[in-house]
Amino acid sequence: MKNLLTTILFISHLSGTDYIDYLHPFHPTTSSNGMVVSQNALSSNIGTQILDMGGNAVDAAVAVGFSLATTLPRAGNLGGGGFMLVYIKDKNEIFYIDYRSKSPRNSSIEKLLGAKKIPERNSKLWERVDYTYLASGVPGTVYGLLEAHKNFGVLTLEQIMKPVIEQAENGIVVSSDLNYVIDVTPQLRSDAESFSIFFDNGEPLKEFSIMKRPDLANTFKEISKHGAKGFYEGVVADKIVEAMKKNGGLITHDDLKNYKSFFRMPIALNYKGHMVYTAGPPSGGGITLLTALGVLNNIDIKKYKSDSTKAYHYLAEALRRGHNNRSHFVGDPEYFDVPVNELLSLERIKELINSIDSNKASSIEEVAAFKPRKESKDTTHYSIIDKFGNAVSNTYTLGLSFGSGVTIPGTGILMNSQMNNFAYRYGKKGDISRGASPGNRFEPGKKPMSTMAPTIIFDENNELFLITGSPGGSDIPAAILRVITGVIDFDLDIGEATMLPRIHKDWPYAGLEHERAVSRDIVRRLKSMGHKTEYENTIGSTQSIHIINGTNNGFADLRRPNAGVSVQAN
Repeated sequence: MKNLLTTILFISHLSGTDYIDYLHPFHPTTSSNGMVVSQNALSSNIGTQILDMGGNAVDAAVAVGFSLATTLPRAGNLGGGGFMLVYIKDKNEIFYIDYRSKSPRNSSIEKLLGAKKIPERNSKLWERVDYTYLASGVPGTVYGLLEAHKNFGVLTLEQIMKPVIEQAENGIVVSSDLNYVIDVTPQLRSDAESFSIFFDNGEPLKEFSIMKRPDLANTFKEISKHGAKGFYEGVVADKIVEAMKKNGGLITHDDLKNYKSFFRMPIALNYKGHMVYTAGPPSGGGITLLTALGVLNNIDIKKYKSDSTKAYHYLAEALRRGHNNRSHFVGDPEYFDVPVNELLSLERIKELINSIDSNKASSIEEVAAFKPRKESKDTTHYSIIDKFGNAVSNTYTLGLSFGSGVTIPGTGILMNSQMNNFAYRYGKKGDISRGASPGNRFEPGKKPMSTMAPTIIFDENNELFLITGSPGGSDIPAAILRVITGVIDFDLDIGEATMLPRIHKDWPYAGLEHERAVSRDIVRRLKSMGHKTEYENTIGSTQSIHIINGTNNGFADLRRPNAGVSVQAN
């Protein structure tokens, strides 16, 4: 991607004279009414349509979540899973819904990888948990969205689903981006059903053609009529299980019927007077983000420019320590006692801060793993606020782009590739990577760790301040951190904070990824500090709403095409 900061210019009008606003090129959309910010403008519009019908933020979130399965099939989904934060203003309470995909009950390492001994990572056997029917965990998206609606929605499910069904039946115009991602996703060619949907005469659907999804519309109708049972039982479930049996998959009727989402406690940290709430385990992204913020609480990065060498260095070091915290002891809390309080304790944060050199990049050995006292990038995120002040921050995923590439015949359901997210090398001597994490080791019925981190922030007066989140695999915390620090530390508006150049630093990997928008001079200086820099075209794609004095300021990240802000009309 070309340097957005220098190539994208917004033309304004002042005193009858056109001018280029070089200082403020990224203007947020403002409104005192409800607002939806998602990775596809068509889905954002469906969200505000629901708001205009009298729905609240949760009703809109359910509609957007289902709509994205049509408009953004590489990430929007029925066959995946995710995490949702819901803020209900009247209750002044945040609710966290964990609807992560989970491994089938009859799964085993031998069945999944086709070998008793864990293969080397370059082995073709790993493709079994990437691109085949074996790659899919039990999907949680439908259950999670409907659980949110059951508890907090005000419209009927039929009302919410009506525009979603119509969109799938009428079809959408294929964008250049959709044409491109279909073309570069090889697993879509390997599955007969996916090939029939996304290709025409052997070629990817052409730009400006109409992509209709009648099978997906019929699945939506089953959900509209029967709720969760319309997906996890009945004709849709029968088709899923039949396809699994026919193609060597492991998901059974019992797996589907017994799937449940969980209400869990969000995790939180005070960052310079702002309470930051995000997803806890099985999310490792929330742990990473809050750890990094905890470190930066003790560093006055505000005295540096947002685009300075020192700012990038401290962001990198904070992120590295955040990823160190998630790499060992984060996993499904139903299977592993995750030491969240200890990982985010003042003692642990102090230990991490003391390992930072202000002038030198840290080594693997200098960032010690926590000692207990006893990621595809084709995820998507959307943020919603209604005119009553209720809010939703939701991130969900298929894993890889288009997930496993497998579409269940007769349903339009693309299945996830989340079985590749487990730590299959647990216990392997000398392995310090996340592949050996005790918290995320593979077990039947377990949810794999994720870096998804939907986030809601309140200001010093306990007023709703920021709703944000991002896709991007392990890049997710980096993208969100950049937005948060941009707004809080550098006093930028949400457009400017979103389009700041981003960096990503993981652990135990040596590289510091940076977008091309980071200047060559800064890259040179970071190298002189010991950072092993490498280019990354884009890092994340945040969809955010910043609330200032009762006005909603929305901005859809320009890093990915077709994202959009939609505003409630009444």
